[in-house]
Amino acid sequence: MTDFALADLPVAVIGSGPVGLAAAAQLVRRGIRPLVLEVGSSVAAAVAEWGHIGLFSPWKYNIDVAARSLLASTSWQEPDGEHLPTGDELIRDYLIPLAETDGLRDAILTDTRVVAVSRVGLDRTGTAQRESTPFLVRTQNSDGTTADFQVRAVIDASGTWESPNPIGQSGLAAPGEVEARRSGFVTSPLPDVTGRDREHFAGRRTLVVGGGHSAANTLLALAELRAEVPGTRIGWVLRRADPASVYGGEDQDGLPARGALGARLRRLVEDGAIDVHASTTITGFAADGGGTVAAETGGESVTLHADRVVPATGFRPDLGFLREIRLDLDPVVEAPQQLGPLIDPEYHSCGTVPPHGARVLGHPEPNFYIVGMKSYGRAPTFLMYTGYEQVRSVVAAIAGDLEAADRVELDLPETGVCSTDASDAGGCCGPAEPVVIGIPTGTEHGRSGESRND
Repeated sequence: MTDFALADLPVAVIGSGPVGLAAAAQLVRRGIRPLVLEVGSSVAAAVAEWGHIGLFSPWKYNIDVAARSLLASTSWQEPDGEHLPTGDELIRDYLIPLAETDGLRDAILTDTRVVAVSRVGLDRTGTAQRESTPFLVRTQNSDGTTADFQVRAVIDASGTWESPNPIGQSGLAAPGEVEARRSGFVTSPLPDVTGRDREHFAGRRTLVVGGGHSAANTLLALAELRAEVPGTRIGWVLRRADPASVYGGEDQDGLPARGALGARLRRLVEDGAIDVHASTTITGFAADGGGTVAAETGGESVTLHADRVVPATGFRPDLGFLREIRLDLDPVVEAPQQLGPLIDPEYHSCGTVPPHGARVLGHPEPNFYIVGMKSYGRAPTFLMYTGYEQVRSVVAAIAGDLEAADRVELDLPETGVCSTDASDAGGCCGPAEPVVIGIPTGTEHGRSGESRND
């Protein structure tokens, strides 16, 4: 295939969440045809899973510049810039209208899971003419039908929602955990406690496992339910010795909604509404998949009783379908090698990670990029607005405009106090607590190499 023919191929974007659709919009702005591959039955399927959760970041930080340009030619009305949307509002008032624009409508394939990425006729060991050989993206839909697509570049914005961290210690699933998840005893990371999933929690005993904002959101929702249904009981399991660090900056936080979250949680703990199990590690689940949870507190074995367990222990990237791609990953956080030290939660919060683009996100595989939450691997410090800057730079690089790719066009606002110890599904900017633009994020992982699921 000639270079001219290669340039005529589309660019694959894996995932149609906020960052994936922003990448597609940037491609359209550059005159490059996008091919957006979404595993769900509709755009932003992962966001829909936590749609009941409110973001910490107002609308003015949630809309990509290129996306806004596409929407400007439609009847779309931009939301109030100061309003804090929920995930459902993010989909309804921004992502669906964006997906329905002329530039993107025919570019998005839903119910399409990417199962492998390679090069046409080459596995990862083949070097000759690799850069001039199209990518081969293999997909599978829900009925098992497979299809192969040839593309000129790949932008993986698939996120981490489908790869939750295990509840057990040492980064491993606790005995019986897989079965407990399968039975529903262990729920999704961000259940809709007061809405869709209410019947599973009302009047029941729930253990929330995790020490970040996503855990805090679920605890607050359970407390709200408890006020309506007094028999509802709440337990909070975290590995740290003192829950105070979870409260964050409270009234000193630069994002008031996030600060209020910590203040409310502190009051509930102090009032005894939440039974705190500090310095506790989950070590096993009952053989029948429910009822009791084995744990260890201060070196002693204990048994905790629950009807449901909520795993707010964060996520990790799914790298399985990239086996034939040449990746260069940080050995600790599983982010691109150059990005890893910049986002390590041992040393950085969401307010200290510098804007970055194609050069930092690059891999030995030419024209392949991981962006968005997945680019942060196991680190919880991702900001959606940072993801928009990532894809602007990446698309510029794919288009050959290296000057634009190297130019920083992002001026992050002050995010205030931001925990560097967030082992949850939201980290600094996730659904339960988006900080300048939120998406389910992170995990807790330090340079010590130990994955800490508190």
